[in-house]
Amino acid sequence: MTDLDLRLVRYFTAVAEHRHFGRAADALHITQPSLSRQIRRLEQQLGARLLERTPQGSRLTEAGEVFLPRAKALLRSAAQAASLARAAAEPSRITVGYTSGIIVTPAVRALRERFPDADVRTAHVDWAERTTALAELKVDVLVTRLPFPTDGAQVTVLYDEPRVLVLPVGHRLAGKESVTLDDIADEPLVRVADPVWNAYWRIDPRPDGRPAPDGPLAAALEDKFELVASGQALAITALPRAGTLRPDVTTVPLHGVEPAHVVLAARAEERSRLVVAFRKAARTLLKASGS
Repeated sequence: MTDLDLRLVRYFTAVAEHRHFGRAADALHITQPSLSRQIRRLEQQLGARLLERTPQGSRLTEAGEVFLPRAKALLRSAAQAASLARAAAEPSRITVGYTSGIIVTPAVRALRERFPDADVRTAHVDWAERTTALAELKVDVLVTRLPFPTDGAQVTVLYDEPRVLVLPVGHRLAGKESVTLDDIADEPLVRVADPVWNAYWRIDPRPDGRPAPDGPLAAALEDKFELVASGQALAITALPRAGTLRPDVTTVPLHGVEPAHVVLAARAEERSRLVVAFRKAARTLLKASGS
């Protein structure tokens, strides 16, 4: 059995990411000769060459390509183990993450009142980071909307939000009491890069099996509203119930579709008293806007 030195593993991942020993050494704040020696030590431990020097810098060998994702997973696992151990020893700190349009203030306030000596922090989690924030230990709990990858997480549904159609104020459907999927059967809808998110929020395919008409790609929420306001596409969301819309777009309730689910996610092995207390407060105090 090989006992791996995590420090050497971290050095290897730095060189693999930078593709250059000199840049990796600068990032690690060590000398390049020292870094080269450490990489050779790791290769000796593994019995395989992981990196090859090239005129442009360095590249992974076949063995290095195989080892890299496992090395990253090993480092993540070690960091998570250390974090959980610290949390068990000092259960006085929690970071509550939340995504756009979701208000966690009532539950956070209640937690601070119950544990006045605890360090209770909040952190907005960007849409692109919602799938990694827990695993990478950026937050201890995350309040977000489904769909959300639940592997390795304990998920609690907090409340539902009716889905709405976002459209320009001058659109033919603006001002209606409600609309159905039939009303927008031929309307292009904004897309995002995540296929699971697309399927859910574009309701693609439709109940009759037809694909949802494609619209332009949006990288951020602001981009989505800009595309809608300019008349290039429509969008389905639950965000305006808890957020502020631009003056040139409006919403209409979308009937005949399942509501969106807002959930609280925590790492499955998390046992911190603050996480348990926050979950209880969130289930009691966090509600959909207007409910």
